[in-house]
Amino acid sequence: MDKIGRAPRRTRGAPDSRSLVALVGPSCKPARLVPFTETLPGLSEAIARPGRLVDTETAVVAGDVAAGPSGSPVLRLVAQDDGMDLHRVDLPDLSRIALLVVDMQRAFDDAGYWGPRDNPGCEDNVAALLGAWRAAGRQVVFVRHDSTDPASPLFPGHPGNEFKAVVTGRPDLLLTKTVNSCFHGTPDLHAWLLARELDGLVVCGITTNHCCETTARVGGNLGHRVLFALDATHTFDRAGPDGAVVTADHLARITATNLHGEFATVVSTAHLLAG
Repeated sequence: MDKIGRAPRRTRGAPDSRSLVALVGPSCKPARLVPFTETLPGLSEAIARPGRLVDTETAVVAGDVAAGPSGSPVLRLVAQDDGMDLHRVDLPDLSRIALLVVDMQRAFDDAGYWGPRDNPGCEDNVAALLGAWRAAGRQVVFVRHDSTDPASPLFPGHPGNEFKAVVTGRPDLLLTKTVNSCFHGTPDLHAWLLARELDGLVVCGITTNHCCETTARVGGNLGHRVLFALDATHTFDRAGPDGAVVTADHLARITATNLHGEFATVVSTAHLLAG
């Protein structure tokens, strides 16, 4: 994590206005995809943010409740990764799947240190998954990377070591690590999953191609069912050994390609919420 080959800074344009959001109704079936900037009936752009529950009748943000204050249907807006058109797959029994929130720490907000990132909807999608897992009474694990390098913004005691605001509440397990794999941290994640007779985990967090991908690979090798929530992760541009910069978007696509069908099943946040 700390020895990442940070890319030279470059300027990016404004977010693509064609970004899509999925509307998931109370039936938990995706209704349709619409442009994020499209004004929905009774819903202003000001509150049309990914990962929020909205009462479309009164246009009031409803937080994590199951229905709006007027009793009308509530829709969950979830940012979609328009870089990959993920095929829907059959999901396992999610009551036996833990949510692993990896390294959602304040240090990664420092673009000057890490460089350009992808997927601005990552945090909102993590929040949506966290809310869904808690509402269903499923197991939640928070992972914190404690760097051993005092110069790292992830070093314990530095402000960057703290969790982002999106990481709320008390987890069923708090795990710390000093390497990429969450299965090489404290306490032992593999033993914890087995002791609770859980079948596997959903991986989300930061970064897509380092700690999230490494954890998915190790988890798959240990025999756990791994669901990789691609649009609930993000990463940064990275300079290759030849000095050429590989964009974060491209790195995320490579990670998904490497993992899917080999170490994990790559899924979207909307799919998991509908499952």
